[in-house]
Amino acid sequence: MPGVLRLWETSPSGLDPRVDAFLSSLSVDSRLLEVDLEGSTAHAAMLGSAGVIPASWSGALTSALSSMLADARAGTLSPDVGAEDVHSFIEQELTRRLGDTGKAVHAGRSRNDQVALDVRLYLRTAFREARDGILDVMGALCDLASAHVETYMPAYTHMRRAQPSTLAFHLLAWCAALERDYGRFADAAARADECPLGSAAVAGSGLPLNREAVANALGFKQPTRNAMDSTGDRDACVEYASAAATLLMHLSRFCEEIILWSGAEFGFMDIADECSTGSSIMPQKRNPDVAELIRGKTGRVYGSLVALLTLQKGLPLGYDRDLQEDKAAVFDVHDTLAGVLPAFTALVEALRPKPAAMAAALETGFAEATDLAELLVAKGVPFRDGYAATKIAVSIASAKGTSLADLDDDDLAKATGVFAKAGIKAADLAEYLKPAACVARRSITGGPAPVRVKEELQRLRAFINLHLSR
Repeated sequence: MPGVLRLWETSPSGLDPRVDAFLSSLSVDSRLLEVDLEGSTAHAAMLGSAGVIPASWSGALTSALSSMLADARAGTLSPDVGAEDVHSFIEQELTRRLGDTGKAVHAGRSRNDQVALDVRLYLRTAFREARDGILDVMGALCDLASAHVETYMPAYTHMRRAQPSTLAFHLLAWCAALERDYGRFADAAARADECPLGSAAVAGSGLPLNREAVANALGFKQPTRNAMDSTGDRDACVEYASAAATLLMHLSRFCEEIILWSGAEFGFMDIADECSTGSSIMPQKRNPDVAELIRGKTGRVYGSLVALLTLQKGLPLGYDRDLQEDKAAVFDVHDTLAGVLPAFTALVEALRPKPAAMAAALETGFAEATDLAELLVAKGVPFRDGYAATKIAVSIASAKGTSLADLDDDDLAKATGVFAKAGIKAADLAEYLKPAACVARRSITGGPAPVRVKEELQRLRAFINLHLSR
């Protein structure tokens, strides 16, 4: 800003313009204008109540800062492009409005603790938005799962048909991961719930600051415990990016399944037109672009996490200018989540399952084989013997081109005689090995039986409702 000294300048000698431009962070941290005004207001009020500055100065500062905050929210106040950073702009604007009184606002603080506060205030909202977005996704998944508690499909391991399951159970597996993601953002937010203001540059201030009052005014649980750690700590940024990276990893996996399931090779579902796009040359195509782009965005968030970790790995304690680079990474993660979570919710709402195709996939591949082995176990046969006998039965059924339920007694007799010794006849298998029966037997905690899935749906809805109300 021509003619205005930087906060750290005492003479107008000035920087090389190229260095001045390089050091400026305004293009990035202007996004922190509102939270910086909130923090400055609390700080100015404390300076007056603690007797650091006259009450009249404190009142003038808080009034002007409140007015500036209202202007910022209304879009009528934005940082001057010539300011070094958002913190400099605010002090300069205060001085323009109040004269020398505006210069008093920085008593007892440094830009080091000021920016540490701003980042935590910004992240407080970012953590909450991420949690709310996860709850929206979980709600959409529960809605879809509720309609498909008895929509039978194979569960997969190694991308091979494994055991009978249901679409609802699979969707609730996604919810289980998302619930952990919610917890990661909540845990990180709790650790970030400390106010660094008053730490000043690195060793606090000799002025009689009331850090507890500022922390309380800004809604923090308590002040930070160590001034040196406070000014150089960016753990909250790393944890935010880490939680986001794990969340995006999960969403990417879910999107991969949606892409596979909606393709002709699986044919398990369609994606409604409002969440798919056409080809510019092939009239027949509908492409799963939303799922693909979410999958692609995952790498972007990974990059921000690695950038934040790498940024700090060699820094000595205290503030270092390297930390100016933290905000671009955090803001990019925030913007990515702000796009991805609503888009994935819309994608879930646009899924159109095909129960008949899912059920047909259970007619081949012998997904019921484990149930046959466990039937032998229930009849007193050691599992390894039951496993071996069932494996022979699978080979026989495969050679005949039939299912295990369609084997006859002679076929079972070829399987080491174990079935006859256990008193199992071919006629016993028709109902026992139906997908619905296989799934219903898996009624242990965490199993896919409809009774358990309905219980889990109820629990998840209660979880969502509880946290949405906060």
